[in-house]
Amino acid sequence: MELPPLLRQGVDAALAGTGLSDLSRAAGMLSARYRAEVRDGRFHLSDDLAARAYLATRLPATFAAVRAAMGALAEARPDFSPADLLDLGAGPGTVFWAAMDCWPDLGRALLVEGSPAIRAWGERLAREAPVPAAWQAGNVAKPLEGVAPHDLVTLAYVLDELAEAERGPLIDRLWHLTRDTLLVVEPGTPAGWERILAARDRLITAGAFLLAPCPHAAACPLAAPDWCHFARRVARSRLHRQAKGAEVPWEDEKFIYLAASRFPGQLLAARVIAPPRLASGQARLKLCQADGRAQERLFTKREGADFKHARRADWGDGL
Repeated sequence: MELPPLLRQGVDAALAGTGLSDLSRAAGMLSARYRAEVRDGRFHLSDDLAARAYLATRLPATFAAVRAAMGALAEARPDFSPADLLDLGAGPGTVFWAAMDCWPDLGRALLVEGSPAIRAWGERLAREAPVPAAWQAGNVAKPLEGVAPHDLVTLAYVLDELAEAERGPLIDRLWHLTRDTLLVVEPGTPAGWERILAARDRLITAGAFLLAPCPHAAACPLAAPDWCHFARRVARSRLHRQAKGAEVPWEDEKFIYLAASRFPGQLLAARVIAPPRLASGQARLKLCQADGRAQERLFTKREGADFKHARRADWGDGL
């Protein structure tokens, strides 16, 4: 997956003239903070160089993850076409661009971001967007004053930056601001999965319908050391590879997400929750099923149409 052309052009212009050694150093520091889930009261994107490093090395991956989650949401609710978007912890506008790509009829967006450095770049990139976006400074851990409910409310790669005591109340506030659907995306780590599970429990208690990825509202059938997550392959630009000191022209972004709505979606029989294993005349899929169980199932040629569907299924697909 690649960035939309307008966004790609904006990022290229933002990075023009940036020294590679400075960018590589900032990218390394940024990666270390994200991997360690540092919570020291400072923004990860605390200055302009860190913001540029994010545009070069993290934006393509987070865009791919968010866009994949939105794709699953759209499959569950093909009738859903949000008129407006509220995104908290908007960064450079990643969710905004993914939403425009998924729902071309999106009318407007309100983007809330606390870091002045990355918000400035987000505003600059959004000037070229076909949808109007209003930007607002704000601490996502605090109540937002004067913000009305929106059709689509999103929180992507934010819970991992908050203290545990702040997460539950934030999910409650977001659900209150959700006119239709709430989408939460987190890194695809065991800790990210645990944060999604906690949000899932609160939303089920609040009466939400789960659209994706879960095909049921029962307790998650997975147990540590296993965890639910998905992956998207992301193309690396030349500068992206140089900034990361990488040679491979792609990377796999692992993520976990939750789409919850005030309205029911299409029911799934199962979702593929691991990379399929294919062999001659066979397809072995690990499935999370509508009955609340997770199990591995072997499909063979003798099963006809079911086998053909299984052969085409990818990690994260609904069946």
